[in-house]
Amino acid sequence: MPVLSAGILLYRRAAPGGFEVWIAHMGGPFWARKDAHAWSIPKGEYGEDEDPLAAALREFAEEMGTPAPAADYRLLGAFRQPSGKVITVFTAEQDFQPERIASNTFPLEWPKGSGRIQDYPEIDDARWFPEPEARLKLVKGQLPVLDALVQLIRAES
Repeated sequence: MPVLSAGILLYRRAAPGGFEVWIAHMGGPFWARKDAHAWSIPKGEYGEDEDPLAAALREFAEEMGTPAPAADYRLLGAFRQPSGKVITVFTAEQDFQPERIASNTFPLEWPKGSGRIQDYPEIDDARWFPEPEARLKLVKGQLPVLDALVQLIRAES
Protein backbone atom coordinates (compact mmCIF):
# COMPACT_ATOMS: atom_id res chain seq x y z
CA MET A 1 0.00 0.00 0.00
CA PRO A 2 1.50 3.38 -0.98
CA VAL A 3 1.86 6.23 1.51
CA LEU A 4 -1.25 8.42 1.26
CA SER A 5 -1.19 12.20 1.41
CA ALA A 6 -3.94 14.79 0.95
CA GLY A 7 -3.69 18.47 0.12
CA ILE A 8 -5.47 21.61 -0.94
CA LEU A 9 -4.59 23.73 -3.95
CA LEU A 10 -6.34 27.09 -3.72
CA TYR A 11 -6.57 29.29 -6.78
CA ARG A 12 -7.81 32.76 -7.67
CA ARG A 13 -8.39 34.43 -11.01
CA ALA A 14 -5.83 37.02 -12.02
CA ALA A 15 -5.00 38.98 -15.17
CA PRO A 16 -7.30 38.27 -18.13
CA GLY A 17 -7.37 34.53 -18.65
CA GLY A 18 -4.83 33.83 -15.91
CA PHE A 19 -4.90 32.57 -12.37
CA GLU A 20 -2.70 32.26 -9.30
CA VAL A 21 -2.19 29.33 -6.93
CA TRP A 22 -1.40 29.26 -3.21
CA ILE A 23 1.72 27.15 -2.61
CA ALA A 24 4.17 26.75 0.25
CA HIS A 25 7.97 26.70 0.52
CA MET A 26 9.20 23.62 2.36
CA GLY A 27 11.04 24.28 5.61
CA GLY A 28 14.20 22.85 7.08
CA PRO A 29 17.87 23.11 6.17
CA PHE A 30 17.67 21.02 2.98
CA TRP A 31 15.27 23.51 1.34
CA ALA A 32 16.57 26.71 3.01
CA ARG A 33 18.53 28.09 0.05
CA LYS A 34 16.44 26.52 -2.70
CA ASP A 35 13.62 28.23 -4.56
CA ALA A 36 13.17 26.46 -7.90
CA HIS A 37 11.18 23.25 -7.40
CA ALA A 38 11.22 23.74 -3.60
CA TRP A 39 7.54 24.65 -3.14
CA SER A 40 4.61 22.34 -2.55
CA ILE A 41 0.87 22.14 -2.28
CA PRO A 42 -0.04 22.29 1.44
CA LYS A 43 -0.50 18.60 2.23
CA GLY A 44 0.22 15.80 4.64
CA GLU A 45 -0.09 12.09 5.25
CA TYR A 46 -3.22 10.30 6.40
CA GLY A 47 -4.33 6.76 7.15
CA GLU A 48 -6.45 4.65 4.79
CA ASP A 49 -9.36 4.79 7.29
CA GLU A 50 -9.41 8.63 7.27
CA ASP A 51 -11.42 10.82 4.90
CA PRO A 52 -8.96 12.48 2.45
CA LEU A 53 -10.74 15.87 2.52
CA ALA A 54 -10.74 15.92 6.33
CA ALA A 55 -7.00 15.10 6.23
CA ALA A 56 -6.33 17.81 3.64
CA LEU A 57 -8.14 20.41 5.75
CA ARG A 58 -6.27 19.34 8.89
CA GLU A 59 -2.89 19.41 7.16
CA PHE A 60 -3.57 22.80 5.59
CA ALA A 61 -4.37 24.25 9.04
CA GLU A 62 -1.25 22.69 10.57
CA GLU A 63 1.05 23.97 7.84
CA MET A 64 -0.45 27.45 7.49
CA GLY A 65 -1.29 28.07 11.14
CA THR A 66 -4.82 29.04 10.14
CA PRO A 67 -7.75 26.98 8.86
CA ALA A 68 -8.39 26.59 5.16
CA PRO A 69 -11.10 28.96 3.95
CA ALA A 70 -14.68 27.72 3.98
CA ALA A 71 -15.40 26.60 0.42
CA ASP A 72 -16.96 23.92 -1.74
CA TYR A 73 -13.82 21.87 -2.25
CA ARG A 74 -13.71 19.71 -5.34
CA LEU A 75 -11.61 16.65 -5.91
CA LEU A 76 -8.90 17.49 -8.43
CA GLY A 77 -7.52 13.97 -8.50
CA ALA A 78 -5.03 11.49 -7.02
CA PHE A 79 -1.46 11.90 -8.20
CA ARG A 80 1.36 9.37 -7.79
CA GLN A 81 4.64 11.04 -6.88
CA PRO A 82 8.12 9.84 -7.95
CA SER A 83 8.56 8.50 -4.38
CA GLY A 84 5.47 6.30 -4.85
CA LYS A 85 3.38 8.41 -2.46
CA VAL A 86 -0.13 9.18 -3.72
CA ILE A 87 -1.45 12.72 -3.11
CA THR A 88 -5.21 13.28 -3.24
CA VAL A 89 -5.73 16.96 -4.05
CA PHE A 90 -8.80 19.12 -3.53
CA THR A 91 -9.23 22.58 -4.99
CA ALA A 92 -11.36 25.69 -4.52
CA GLU A 93 -11.38 29.21 -5.88
CA GLN A 94 -10.67 31.46 -2.88
CA ASP A 95 -8.77 34.65 -2.13
CA PHE A 96 -6.96 33.34 0.96
CA GLN A 97 -5.11 36.11 2.85
CA PRO A 98 -3.79 34.92 6.23
CA GLU A 99 -2.22 37.47 8.56
CA ARG A 100 0.86 35.26 8.89
CA ILE A 101 2.14 31.72 8.31
CA ALA A 102 2.79 29.74 11.50
CA SER A 103 3.62 26.17 10.51
CA ASN A 104 3.96 23.18 12.78
CA THR A 105 7.52 21.86 13.21
CA PHE A 106 9.45 18.61 12.86
CA PRO A 107 12.61 17.42 14.66
CA LEU A 108 15.76 16.82 12.61
CA GLU A 109 19.37 16.06 13.43
CA TRP A 110 21.31 18.95 11.89
CA PRO A 111 24.01 19.00 10.86
CA LYS A 112 23.66 15.33 10.01
CA GLY A 113 25.81 13.22 12.34
CA SER A 114 26.17 16.05 14.88
CA GLY A 115 23.82 14.55 17.47
CA ARG A 116 22.02 17.92 17.68
CA ILE A 117 18.25 17.63 17.22
CA GLN A 118 16.58 20.87 16.19
CA ASP A 119 12.98 21.73 15.35
CA TYR A 120 12.25 23.20 11.92
CA PRO A 121 8.98 24.50 10.46
CA GLU A 122 7.39 22.20 7.87
CA ILE A 123 6.62 25.35 5.84
CA ASP A 124 8.66 28.55 6.05
CA ASP A 125 6.72 30.64 3.51
CA ALA A 126 3.52 30.49 1.48
CA ARG A 127 2.26 32.85 -1.23
CA TRP A 128 0.24 33.33 -4.35
CA PHE A 129 2.05 32.76 -7.64
CA PRO A 130 0.82 33.15 -11.22
CA GLU A 131 0.47 29.73 -12.86
CA PRO A 132 3.58 30.08 -15.11
CA GLU A 133 5.77 31.03 -12.12
CA ALA A 134 4.25 28.25 -9.99
CA ARG A 135 5.51 25.77 -12.61
CA LEU A 136 9.07 26.86 -11.80
CA LYS A 137 8.52 26.72 -8.04
CA LEU A 138 6.56 23.49 -7.47
CA VAL A 139 8.45 20.24 -6.93
CA LYS A 140 8.42 18.49 -10.30
CA GLY A 141 6.26 15.60 -9.11
CA GLN A 142 3.41 18.03 -8.42
CA LEU A 143 3.33 19.62 -11.88
CA PRO A 144 0.59 17.17 -13.01
CA VAL A 145 -1.59 18.64 -10.23
CA LEU A 146 -1.16 22.09 -11.77
CA ASP A 147 -1.94 20.65 -15.22
CA ALA A 148 -5.18 19.17 -13.85
CA LEU A 149 -6.16 22.55 -12.40
CA VAL A 150 -5.49 24.25 -15.76
CA GLN A 151 -7.81 21.72 -17.43
CA LEU A 152 -10.51 22.27 -14.80
CA ILE A 153 -10.39 26.06 -15.15
CA ARG A 154 -10.46 25.84 -18.97
CA ALA A 155 -13.47 23.50 -18.83
CA GLU A 156 -15.31 26.05 -16.66
CA SER A 157 -14.54 29.00 -18.96
